[in-house]
Amino acid sequence: MRLSLLILYFFTTTTLAETQPWPELPVLMHNAELYQVVAADAKLERLADDFRWAEGPVVEPQSGAVLFSDVPANTVYRWHEQQGLSVYLQPSGYTGLYPEDVPEQNLQEGANGLIFNAAAQLVLAQHGDRRLAVLLDNAGESPSYQTLVSHYQGKLLNSPNDVVQHSSGAYYFTDPPYGLKGGDDAAQKQQAVNGVYRLSAAGDLTLLVTELTRPNGLAFSPDEKWLYVANSDHKAAQWWRYPVHADGSLGVGTLFFDATEAAKTLRGLPDGLKVLPSGYILATGPGGVWVFTPDAQHLGTIQTGVAAANVALSPDQQFLYITATHYLLRIKLVR
Repeated sequence: MRLSLLILYFFTTTTLAETQPWPELPVLMHNAELYQVVAADAKLERLADDFRWAEGPVVEPQSGAVLFSDVPANTVYRWHEQQGLSVYLQPSGYTGLYPEDVPEQNLQEGANGLIFNAAAQLVLAQHGDRRLAVLLDNAGESPSYQTLVSHYQGKLLNSPNDVVQHSSGAYYFTDPPYGLKGGDDAAQKQQAVNGVYRLSAAGDLTLLVTELTRPNGLAFSPDEKWLYVANSDHKAAQWWRYPVHADGSLGVGTLFFDATEAAKTLRGLPDGLKVLPSGYILATGPGGVWVFTPDAQHLGTIQTGVAAANVALSPDQQFLYITATHYLLRIKLVR
């Protein structure tokens, strides 16, 4: 190897080591059952980076591409295995409906959580516009959206954060105050609580959960009998579980797992989560992605080195996509 190439090699490898915040072998095992979900030698792939706060990944049903939000950049990106990274939506969640809510000039609070609904339409939890919306068209200079819901009892929502759809067609979503200047103390905050809501297929909005301080990510169990909800609060870094009744309402919630102690020393809080068909739960939390059994046993963590915000599964459950602060990552799962 020529000297110049040798110098370049060592410079490149050193730089990569310095800029990669996660360990070379990121899978931290607490119980060997973890290896039914992810292999001990599985590695994180960096697919894209240099984002301000990457969030809300979802996989396009037909192409397999990953859409994800960069919330403060008011942008949704698209990453494809062959085509690479491109801007998909801009603006993604703040279109100027409430300019008084913008915390600062370059922080526009775009979309956060994303899903494709049963009709294969992209549904966005839009922080800045304080609504759930569906993408109507992305062919023109600016995307056009249709509001699904923006008010509860005549008052604006806080800043919808994450959303899932039940097989009944109803949407369940969380509404913390992260998109408001001043959070709970914001002059623009109209809701008394940071709630979990249900928007029925007929368009009726019901407030289901009022006791969580910072409701965030949410996901159904495979049989839809349970709804898991993350609470992103340093003082109560927890996951909760609620029984889902036949009419779509929720029963009394129980604490699923408390990670408040871990949040004191590790980066990140309970945030987005997904549930495998087997029932294992993949939940972003302090230190990375926590893997749980359905009975709340913490099997281990996929360490990301930075705060992990949300996850998405490939259609075949072969890969887990992770948005972690500035990065879009991927790790292979055990099928």
